[in-house]
Amino acid sequence: MKIVIPGGSGALGNLLDRSLTAAGHQVVVLSRRPAGPRRIGWDGRSLGAWAAEVDGSDVVLNLAGRSVNCRYTEENRKAMMDSRVHSTRAVGQAIAAARRPPAVWLQMSTATVYAHRHDAPNDELSGLIGGDEPDAPASWRYSIDIARAWEDAQVEADTPDTRRLALRTAVVLGPERGGAFDSLSWLARLGAGGPIAGGAQYVSWIHDRDFVRAVEFLIDREELTGPVNLAAPNPLPQREFMRDLRMAWGMPLALPAARWMAEVGAFALRSETELLLKSRRVVPTRLLDAGFTFEHPDWPWAARNLVRRLRGR
Repeated sequence: MKIVIPGGSGALGNLLDRSLTAAGHQVVVLSRRPAGPRRIGWDGRSLGAWAAEVDGSDVVLNLAGRSVNCRYTEENRKAMMDSRVHSTRAVGQAIAAARRPPAVWLQMSTATVYAHRHDAPNDELSGLIGGDEPDAPASWRYSIDIARAWEDAQVEADTPDTRRLALRTAVVLGPERGGAFDSLSWLARLGAGGPIAGGAQYVSWIHDRDFVRAVEFLIDREELTGPVNLAAPNPLPQREFMRDLRMAWGMPLALPAARWMAEVGAFALRSETELLLKSRRVVPTRLLDAGFTFEHPDWPWAARNLVRRLRGR
């Protein structure tokens, strides 16, 4: 198959490029700064010569969007929103204009679209979309607005001959240096990976190999459309998540962090406490109902696998 990956020059794009190419597929990456073979330039906003790669392709997998690991200034919020909405609209326009449109369009989304909650998990069928939670800061609402606008841009596209899926993805954990798992491991190994603000907030995650396998599964399942949660089936509270990670590294003890300490740390790292404090209790009901089997459904074993792979790098 020919698979086009707009916004595929980041960590997830590189992961999918390697895996899908190794599986025998022809992968083309659209990037604002193309470098190397199979890299095509685009601006992420408007139609251009890049659209010829979409015409006649089998799959489009749009990952484009500015990183959310930043301070949520007005400028950064606008960049996060615009980079997602504009790129999704441009992809939709390219598919609509194609003489031979792709069979399926997988659009990156986020598990952050769901409500901050501890009482029950959120799935695609009965999960609560966030934005009105009484115990969540008003500043968290903008992330929900971005997620909804991102998905709406795909829904509004005029692509009747192309199956569409929105991938509501939890944090993807792999062994690459500088990635999310590497950063969490650094905290755990220093003894700083304790409970944050009590640690009751849930962490949803997915092992990198299950992420790739789920994408391949969804490409082949012609009956599936709409939102699909890409998250391991067993999210767990942050205090347990970090405890299991510390155990995988052989670090039994860690200092807890109060909420104000998390605020100071996030400011110093030019990030936001929403990434640490929001309870993301998300489960993949549609994937499981369709017959997908996770290789790494439980965090303790997934953490050990990732630690072994990170140590081997």
